[in-house]
Amino acid sequence: MQASKVYFSDFGTTPFGDGLPRKLQKLARAAGIGQIDMEGKFVAIKMHFGELGNVAFLRPNYAKAVADLVKEMGGKPFLTDCNTMYPGSRKNALEHLACAWENGFSPLSTGCPILIADGLKGTDDVAVPVRGGEYVQEAKIGRAVMDADIFISLTHFKGHESTGFGGAIKNIGMGCGSRAGKTEQHCSGQAEIDSELCRGCRKCARECANGGLVFDEKARKMTVDLGHCVGCGRCLGACNFDAIHFALDEANELLGRRMAEYAKAVLDGRPHFHLSLVQDVSPFCDCHPENDLPILPDIGMFASFDPLAIDQACADACKAAKPLPGSRLERLMKAPEFRDLHDPFYNNSPKSDWHACLDQAERIGLGSRQYELINI
Repeated sequence: MQASKVYFSDFGTTPFGDGLPRKLQKLARAAGIGQIDMEGKFVAIKMHFGELGNVAFLRPNYAKAVADLVKEMGGKPFLTDCNTMYPGSRKNALEHLACAWENGFSPLSTGCPILIADGLKGTDDVAVPVRGGEYVQEAKIGRAVMDADIFISLTHFKGHESTGFGGAIKNIGMGCGSRAGKTEQHCSGQAEIDSELCRGCRKCARECANGGLVFDEKARKMTVDLGHCVGCGRCLGACNFDAIHFALDEANELLGRRMAEYAKAVLDGRPHFHLSLVQDVSPFCDCHPENDLPILPDIGMFASFDPLAIDQACADACKAAKPLPGSRLERLMKAPEFRDLHDPFYNNSPKSDWHACLDQAERIGLGSRQYELINI
């Protein structure tokens, strides 16, 4: 497969010169974003607004830089993400928007609207066929993402306990999945209901198309019929009381492969462009309500039309860096029982698997792991 072009710029600046947001715009232009016809088009800028308590997420300044660039090109940008499958500050659109605002993202600070792509409860999604999919036939993607004409990923590249790192493919595949879509990627099991939290409102049953939920009239609680529950996750978004849960799949290889196929569903058939910033490389995802010290130094900004190539380039740059003093990664590597896996993300989370995701992405034609790095 032909090598893809990945453009790179470090975080260096000169006194009274361009700031980093301006530098990001120059990188995007050099990488060819101007080749995309954005005139009058809706442009989804997919990013992570950060869980409350976490401060490692990308600053709103970067979002504004990308939104301003899109507007210069005649596009109509909006920032977007989908709701989470787990209880937290982003599990429905009201709390998600409040979280984004508290973390500094607003139309005033970013210059464009913010839309939660899968709606109020995470149930507003579209079934999108996965061309060449081996693990997912139809991906459940937030409707606003699929309604956009053009897709841009703006990614904070960081560590992750299950997928090794969170890069462009994770930002797209997992991030654009609705609550049911995230459940499908994570879960190989069926719904579980906490009877203490269940209020017996029966709203979840209205979302179940398979007879997997049965109301216990005596206890006035909802129960799961394991013979009919297919693990689709639709009930998850219907519950206002966090009474429904799904067991997470420990098979991180399958998680990565499903995630790659979800990303393919999002990107197929329309223009897309990708920006990844290797900065504040926290050991775990921005979904955590905390963040530890960065495990690696700030490396730079990457841009490409190929989400797979940009992930591979970021991973290679991280592998060449040394762990930061005092970080979780350094502490782990100094432990007596430490076994060096010669990869910062596997050393940080030995049970994770990022190669499976990238392998699957190349297998289904999402992009190329071969790249030419062009310094700007």
